[in-house]
Order: sequence, then C-alpha cells, then structure tokens
Amino acid sequence: MNQKLLHTPEGVRDIYGDECERKQIIEQRLHTVLKNYGYRDIETPTFEYFDVFGSDVGTIPSAQLYKFFDREGNTLVLRPDFTPSIARAAGRYFMDSDRPVRLSYLGRTFVNHQEHRGRLKENTEIGAELIGEGSADADAEIIAMAADMLLTSGLSDFQISIGHVAFFESLVKEAGIDEETVEHLRILIHNHNTFGVEKLLSSRHIDERIAKILTSLPVMNGSVEMLEKAYEMTQGLKAKESVLRLQEVLRLLRIFGMEEHVSFDFGMLSTYMYYTGIIFRGYTYGTGDAVVKGGRYDNLLGHFGKETPSAGFVVVLGNLMNALSRQKIGVSLETRRTLILYTESSRDEAHRMAAAMRQEGRSCELILKDGKTLPEDLTGYAQILDLQEKHG
Repeated sequence: MNQKLLHTPEGVRDIYGDECERKQIIEQRLHTVLKNYGYRDIETPTFEYFDVFGSDVGTIPSAQLYKFFDREGNTLVLRPDFTPSIARAAGRYFMDSDRPVRLSYLGRTFVNHQEHRGRLKENTEIGAELIGEGSADADAEIIAMAADMLLTSGLSDFQISIGHVAFFESLVKEAGIDEETVEHLRILIHNHNTFGVEKLLSSRHIDERIAKILTSLPVMNGSVEMLEKAYEMTQGLKAKESVLRLQEVLRLLRIFGMEEHVSFDFGMLSTYMYYTGIIFRGYTYGTGDAVVKGGRYDNLLGHFGKETPSAGFVVVLGNLMNALSRQKIGVSLETRRTLILYTESSRDEAHRMAAAMRQEGRSCELILKDGKTLPEDLTGYAQILDLQEKHG
C-alpha cells in the first residue's frame, strides 16, 4: 500500500473522536446565539463561478483560489470567502425585500495560501450577514453578536479591535497620493511597519500634517481616548465622520454590555477590498490569528444587482478551538455512552437492552467478548455494562 495515501495534503487535517465532538458542541452553541438574534440559516454551494470572487469584487487574490472547470468550460472556484456567496444569493432571492434580511451560515472555506506558515487551507466558519441596514445600530449588533458568540464558547479574555476604512481612505485622498503608493502604504500599515511608512512618505511630496497622521496609524490603537485623539488630529470631513460613527457604535455597545471587550485600531486595514465602513477582528491568546473577522460592505451587493448597505462577520472555528484548548477551557462532552459487553449466551439480551436504551435517546455500543483482552481505558470511555459479570 502507498503510505502517502494515509496522509492529508499540506494545509488540511483530519478531525475525529473527542476533538470532533467538541467542535460540534461549540458549533451548536454559536448557532444558538445566531438564532437568538433573529438570524435564519442559508446554505450556499461549496463552489461557484469564478466571477463571484473576481478581482472587481475585492475578495481573495486569484492566485490563492482553488480553480477548476466544468464540462462546459466555465471556470469554477472552491468558496474562499462566504460574504460574496451570501451577497450573490441575496441578490437573487431577496431583490425585492424592503426590510433587513438576517442570514446565518456554517460551512468551509478554501484558500490556497502562498505562504503556508502553519495556516490551514480549509477552515470551518460560522457567521452572519445583516443585509439592507446601514445604521450604526447594525454595526453594533454584529459586533455585539460576535462578542456574545465568543462568550458563549467559553472565552472570557478576548478583545475585538474596531477600525474604519474611511479614515485611511480620507487621508490618502486628501493628500492626493497615487494608487500604487496607496497600495504599498496599505501593506506597510497592515504590517505595523512605522519605519517603512515614514520612509515611503518621505520620498513623496505629501502635506506634513497628513504624513504625520499616516505615520502614526500603525500605533493608533487603544480605548475611547483614541477616538477623541483621532477626531482632533484630522481635518477631513470623511475621516471625522468615520470617528463619529465609531463613537456612536461604542455608545450602543455599552447598552449591549460589551464595552469591556472592544478597543479601536485606526491602523486596521483589511485585505478584503469590499469593506467600506467599520472593520473589526477579535483576538485572544492561544492563537496567532483572529478568531473573528468582519465589517461593513455597502457596495458589494451592487455587483449582484441589489444596491443596499450590509455588514457581517465570521468566527473561524479552528482558531477558536485552538484558543479554547490552549487556555484549558474545557468543552464537556454531552453524550453519555454505555458500553455493553456480552458473550454468545447473552447476545439476544444485549441487543434488546441496547435497543431499549436507544429508544430512550441514550448512546449505546455493543462489544462481543470473544476472549480477547479489552483495552484498559474503556472505563474512561463509557459506562461499562458486562452482562457475563451481571449473570455471574
């Protein structure tokens, strides 16, 4: 046998046994939160037409998509990101809806990362999209819901950092910076490279005041005081409006009781170019990547024929499970197992007993005692019922 067939490709892994059961328990808990907020489930295909995730949509770069062809020669891709799929579905099924549409989902995404660095290429994500609502109330709702889901999972020590796309875009527009420089600047700020930002701007003829603000963006993060500082240091109307929006979102999050879990980061710039307003990421210790990612995308549905403001987020299950494990936050297995050991003489009784237990909704397994030595750890696996022992 080819031993290679026993292993998975790089970037994917098997999940089984107790780990798989714990993951399913967490999925159920998070799904309950979504239902409590009034979100209804939707399932979209695992693969879609290439154009759903094309460069004009502003999602994953083409080089990181898993692409293949159907019989008609159409280019298809495995879903790398749920939001464009949901936007496409909303454009088809909710075109005439005049009220907000709340959709939730659970499934897998596939991204062929160019640099692996231990990152999985297949991830389970659970998330929500609030379509047709452009208010600060909607922004606060999705952030509060994301925080609620993390609390429900068992986490208590986490922080959701919130930024606003318009703050950066207003500054570069006011400074008249060309598109190529903006993209370079975006990468430097995203990587918190203050020295690189300063060096890049020093080679351009940019207003000194704006250059100073842009240089400080990688370290402009903190609590409510950061909002006040950001408002005072900028003169651009759009930038000031973005800060006022964040202040209103914070006011609403206080009502939700989530203030202690949020902070602000004006250097947060997403690689997803469809975001137009708030963006946020949730972090905790025990994992290097965000456990929550989301934001506002008011123009995305226009690509699918429905001009309407929207916002949403995803919880990355793998990252969340890693955090729970490394923080030693237990996820109790809810299934009570019974293991019936029987001999040939008690076979019929064993099957009758197992059938009765299953009718009661209990988990029951059968093992025929045939003289082989049974594993010593069976008592830790389930409640043991030995029929031979019972009848002596």
